[in-house]
Amino acid sequence: MVSIKHIFSSRPEQEQIFYVAIKKILGFQPHKMDWFVEAFTHRSTQAFNSDGQPQNYERLEFMGDAMLGSIIASHLFRMVPAGNEGYLTKMRSKVVSREHLNELGRDLNLIALIRTNVPIDQFGENIHGNLFEALVGAIYLDRGYQWVEKFIQRRVIEPYVDIEKLEGKVISYKSLIIEWCQKHKRSFRFQAYDDSGVETVKHFAVKLFLDKEVVGKARGTSKKKAEELAAKRAYYKLQDTMTAKKRKI
Repeated sequence: MVSIKHIFSSRPEQEQIFYVAIKKILGFQPHKMDWFVEAFTHRSTQAFNSDGQPQNYERLEFMGDAMLGSIIASHLFRMVPAGNEGYLTKMRSKVVSREHLNELGRDLNLIALIRTNVPIDQFGENIHGNLFEALVGAIYLDRGYQWVEKFIQRRVIEPYVDIEKLEGKVISYKSLIIEWCQKHKRSFRFQAYDDSGVETVKHFAVKLFLDKEVVGKARGTSKKKAEELAAKRAYYKLQDTMTAKKRKI
């Protein structure tokens, strides 16, 4: 059983490198490094605290998700005074979407700091967003809400939150296709099909039918990813039809 407090204890040089990296990412000095060590500790290390509780980034990820949603909601509420609840909710979802959180984590290269017994190449894309949320949670517990706001303002809002661009940003082509079909009383379905080959990584293949016509096909490492990509291809194929019908209503 490994204590989180001793993860770096035998490696003072690595501890200093970690501290400098965190300080650079934050743009200010952290107080209690234990929170940040925990934010980058994967459950595979089997680290525990003095009370025998597992210590990894998952609880901090929960905290960071709440903090991020709150701060983005506050920003949108102030910046878009005419926005109704539905509009503000949709805009917030675009900022805190899993895809965008993964982008934030990748841009900061957070995975370079992770403590894990699992090979890095075995992690999925969501590890980047998970670490970003855990980092936000660690900032809150270390320095409080005001410092989290400063961090989100500098690292998320200023470089990424452009209201006009967000309005045109699509976070789920599958949802867009489903909403359009329901609105215009068109039937749709996703169907898996065999596209097997000699591969080291399993892929899923799906077709998207609009009524009885195949309008999109795609492959992905999960069924969800394959359906989203098929929907995206269908959207661009049918874009003129969809936007024309939208203008008539």
